[in-house]
Amino acid sequence: MLAALLITLREGLEAALIVGIVMGYLKKTGYLDRRRYAWLGVLAALTASAGLAFGLQQVGVELEGRLEQIFEGTTMLLAVMVLTWMIFWMRYQARFLKAGLERNVRQATASGQNWGLFGLAFVAVFREGVETALFLSAATFASTGRATLIGAMIGLAAAALIGWLTYASSVRLNVRRFFDVTSVLLILFAAGLLAHGVHEFQEAGLLPLLATPLWDTGPILNEDSFMGALMKSLFGYNSTPTLLEVIAYFGYYVVILSAIRWWVGRLAARPAAIPT
Repeated sequence: MLAALLITLREGLEAALIVGIVMGYLKKTGYLDRRRYAWLGVLAALTASAGLAFGLQQVGVELEGRLEQIFEGTTMLLAVMVLTWMIFWMRYQARFLKAGLERNVRQATASGQNWGLFGLAFVAVFREGVETALFLSAATFASTGRATLIGAMIGLAAAALIGWLTYASSVRLNVRRFFDVTSVLLILFAAGLLAHGVHEFQEAGLLPLLATPLWDTGPILNEDSFMGALMKSLFGYNSTPTLLEVIAYFGYYVVILSAIRWWVGRLAARPAAIPT
């Protein structure tokens, strides 16, 4: 549940900030009558995202045996790749997000392209929706559908509330600090997803190497217990991991931390100019 809450809180807040920037700029520039096109884009994006999430879940339910394991493993690996890319993308784009969105809104309103506002809002929110649908599907395979749904609803509600407070009041969120903290938690979540994906591929017979369990911590922390289920959904806990799972889990940390160090150094050396 906590993994789903974290995912939807972060992704939902990104979407809420985008919507707030667009609506705030329309208000500031006196184009309040154009807001309905932006809201239509937001609603269309939310509907499409919900449809995508439902479709992914239905595919997973219909499959059985080896095909189900391959599908779940593939979904988890895709989620890890997108999640990792998202962490780096947000660290770079956070500096330019507001200015870039306002520039696009200004161009759409100046040229009278009302449906351009629709498209701008749709693409911006749907991007977050696609990521959320993929992550929640992967989280559901690693946890239970009910817990994932509850966590997702709480996360979305919290994101909507924070977004509204930021837009409608004097409350100000330290966006950079928020994304830094959630990025650390998402890295832990991604490592667990990667190991779980490897586990699914090993069960499907696609990765037969190093498939012998290294240890069994079940008597100490059972996966069916409250704490075990919590650790499994959030950090990918497995009481009987194979050597390849352990290598994938800790190898991800080594690669991602090295990449983050390189990326931070690259950003520090790059001038803070708005990309065109």
